[in-house]
Amino acid sequence: MATTDLASPSRLRSWMLQGLSDMGKTGGHTGPHAEPEPPHKGQRWWRVMCLTGVDYFSTLGYQPGIAALAAGLLSPIATIVLVIVTLAGALPVYRRVAEESPHGEGSIAMLERLLSFWKGKLFVLTLLGFAATDFLITITLSAADASTHLIENPHLTSTLHDHKMLITLVLVALLGAVFLKGFLEAIGVAVALVGLYLGLNVVVVIVGLWHVITEGHVITDWSSALTAEHGNVFVMIGVALIVFPKLALGLSGFETGVAVMPHVKGDDGDTEEHPTGRIRDTKKLLTAAALIMSVFLIATSFITTLLIPEKEFESGGKANGRALAYLAHDYLGGVFGTVYDVSTIAILWFAGASAMAGLLNLMPRYLPRYGMAPHWARAVRPMVIVFTLVGFLVTWVFDADVDAQGGAYATGVLVLISSAAIAVTIAARKAGQRNWTIGFAIISAVFLYVTVANVIERPDGVKIGACFIAGIILVSLLSRLARAFELRVTSVTLDPMAERFIRDMASRKIRFIANEPDQRDRAEYHDKIEQIREDNDMPGDDFVFVEVTVLDPSEFEASLTVRGEVLHNRYRVLTLESSSIPNALAALLLHVRDTTGATPHIYFEWTEGSPFHNFLRFFLLGQGEVAPVTREVLREAEPDRARRPRVHTG
Repeated sequence: MATTDLASPSRLRSWMLQGLSDMGKTGGHTGPHAEPEPPHKGQRWWRVMCLTGVDYFSTLGYQPGIAALAAGLLSPIATIVLVIVTLAGALPVYRRVAEESPHGEGSIAMLERLLSFWKGKLFVLTLLGFAATDFLITITLSAADASTHLIENPHLTSTLHDHKMLITLVLVALLGAVFLKGFLEAIGVAVALVGLYLGLNVVVVIVGLWHVITEGHVITDWSSALTAEHGNVFVMIGVALIVFPKLALGLSGFETGVAVMPHVKGDDGDTEEHPTGRIRDTKKLLTAAALIMSVFLIATSFITTLLIPEKEFESGGKANGRALAYLAHDYLGGVFGTVYDVSTIAILWFAGASAMAGLLNLMPRYLPRYGMAPHWARAVRPMVIVFTLVGFLVTWVFDADVDAQGGAYATGVLVLISSAAIAVTIAARKAGQRNWTIGFAIISAVFLYVTVANVIERPDGVKIGACFIAGIILVSLLSRLARAFELRVTSVTLDPMAERFIRDMASRKIRFIANEPDQRDRAEYHDKIEQIREDNDMPGDDFVFVEVTVLDPSEFEASLTVRGEVLHNRYRVLTLESSSIPNALAALLLHVRDTTGATPHIYFEWTEGSPFHNFLRFFLLGQGEVAPVTREVLREAEPDRARRPRVHTG
């Protein structure tokens, strides 16, 4: 019985942490880093388009209703503005993003390359907060709209009408359960769902247009009411531009379209360095998706505005969050309407799956590399539980209301698109492309305006985004602090001169002196040796100096290259470049021990000043209290005290 009790937690822990690359490994002293993913077979671009399409095309489930609520009778005109911004703004931007990040890194990686040190890390963490807002609200909003389609079905509304919150939570939980069991992005399922859903929407649009044409008074009534309300065309366009930020949900899907680039097959001659075919076909993917969606957006906003009474779009109305489903039931009967509801629920749920996959792919791409994720965050299942619980919280806060979540969703989408526009503007300027720079700068200004207008009109989005940003930064810094003494050098390489120094000392006692390079003149090295000999009461001068230059202290994992040189025809010096002096020294000592079989010794002098101040210097700048931190890194990396390199401080 006792054995069973002990085994169960172990099995549960192993199951939860399955896929955690550095769990349970022994030997070696490299920093924890994910194993490379096995190469997967690429797919034709139109099939991959369906994978991103479950997110992009599924917005038809609620976009016409949101547009009608935001713009009223102006919904078709405002939607045309949305389509113009999509085709003339977002599409060119993300076609350029596909060129600049052909491995699916997206615009965040483009901006990351522009900034260094901690300001770059904090900027990326901020964008990750908005990306988390985008993806998580995709999950909760899609689940809420799916539950709306379910409970508003005429056959089920009397039974399920008061259980929208429960149904939404169940859908979110079901999504989490699928990922806990193990989820593979099934492009074939996405193709089937998108094909069925768009096919049903074609039927609804054709029938809707037929009713608009055959009922001639519908167009007349709409145009008369529009003229009476707004006066002339210029006023209509002005109002449409003002309400446009509320329609920004129709721009979702572009970031996902770039993220799925690695799934695109491309040409046989493509290489990882030059995936020309993949870039070309991804541009086809983005263009085709944008054109298809633009046609549907204009057609659906037109028929829903003209054929559905305005009161039905409001909260509690039969068309609220399900305008096209309302027309499907009203004009094509209960059977077709139910089939349409089922297909809508399926694609909305699968859109949540796509968003969850995006989260699980996005966060590990940055946080572990920054040292800003706990060990368990490398495994899928614990992160699924975290995201599912956050999804529960967001659903509860917004009361499973589609309209209420629209602002937060739009904020996440617009911030990402704005950042992408700024990134490609900078890329075009660096490439010396003046016309493209001006064009992308104008697009950036448009999206920044739309973002600011959306934040002012619906501040919930930026509040939720700020919560995610604060949470990500807090957890990241705490994780970095907890892993401060972790050995995080992924590999050590010695040049021929450095190897010669090590081989020469291997037959004797290996002694290093840690030196902070200053003038690097003869007197500096002579005085340092004399000081070490006096502090440690030892004769001789058989030492090798080790000097570490800190490059970017905000980096966490990196390889280490050691170069040897002889200065002033006498002093042997090893030079290293790293993000942290103690980690570099510890990695060098362990490497020397492993390659020679001898125990190396290293000699320091104590650092003056406050220990707390010096620790902050180490945490933020990679230097400071070097001697005790080097010893602590060695202690964590090598638990066997007998095999641990020796640290001397005087």
